[in-house]
Amino acid sequence: MRHEQIPREVVVACEGVWKLFGSDARNALAAITKEGAEKSEVLRRFGCVVAVRDVSFEIRRGEILCIMGLSGSGKSTLVRHINRLIEPTQGVIRVNGEYIGRYNATELRRLRSTTIGMVFQNFALLPHRTVRDNVAFGLELLGVAKLERWDRAQEIIEKIGLRGWEDRFPSDLSGGMCQRVGIARAMAVDPSILLMDEPFSALDPLIRRDLQSLFLSMSKSLHKTTLFITHDLEEAFRMGDRIAIMKDGQIVQIGTAAEIVSYPADSYVAEFVSGISRLQFVRALHVMEPLAPQSRLIAGAAIFDQQSTLESLIGPASQSQNPILLRDETGALVGQISREKLLCAIKENR
Repeated sequence: MRHEQIPREVVVACEGVWKLFGSDARNALAAITKEGAEKSEVLRRFGCVVAVRDVSFEIRRGEILCIMGLSGSGKSTLVRHINRLIEPTQGVIRVNGEYIGRYNATELRRLRSTTIGMVFQNFALLPHRTVRDNVAFGLELLGVAKLERWDRAQEIIEKIGLRGWEDRFPSDLSGGMCQRVGIARAMAVDPSILLMDEPFSALDPLIRRDLQSLFLSMSKSLHKTTLFITHDLEEAFRMGDRIAIMKDGQIVQIGTAAEIVSYPADSYVAEFVSGISRLQFVRALHVMEPLAPQSRLIAGAAIFDQQSTLESLIGPASQSQNPILLRDETGALVGQISREKLLCAIKENR
């Protein structure tokens, strides 16, 4: 998981977003906000379903925000608001500081074709087009010349590990390869924002993990800002810089994996994370003892980054009596953890 301390500007912001499905959504929303009507009453009185309920969040440049929840929690409905595939019943959505609710048809097409790329769970490839032409399809819609779009497609194809398959058709590919094509197609137009709606959920575990690693690497190198939807807690914790947990259309908690595991907001979140050890999220910097400026280095002492997890320090600590030394992002030694201190931290965090 990536960690970055430098403040970054907000790229996507949702403010008080509601979505009710039904012909009388406005009156239903008024009943909720003014009378406190519950979901069952809203359905009975107005024939409306509450899908997203007063959701607000921000995503900063280069961040991966994972939104997770069970089926029906509203996460897939929410993500489709970001590029206005779905219109909110109420609320404001801003992309790069602009209120996209005011966009006309031309501005909306530009947003979807150049600023935001989307990858769905089903691959949605064009069966009569080759891998190269599928990847270059968005560029073709933008009017990019054939050789230029093929060059760009080839660059992405090689990054995503499909070199040699350029002239094959989707029917020749495995599920994992088809999803690679889908990701490559979204990235070919070089969007600054990616919307990923459960892109790996239909894949086998090993292929899924490979694609997770590949996407994390590409996202970091290409500086993409990503909203990643998943129902899998392990995937959310692996992929996300922050995680938002949804229930019944609401975000019940948002934070880093360490924050959510250590300080669940309510019993629902606590149940979600009950089987997860905090050792893989709590970092050395949280428990280390400061290293005095004039401290002498201990010969043979292991040196780790202060962002290392407690779990990763267990093996080295078991092989030596020496404390583990810790360095910051500049390489300067800033702290240490003795075996006794690590054992106490492990006991506490389990």
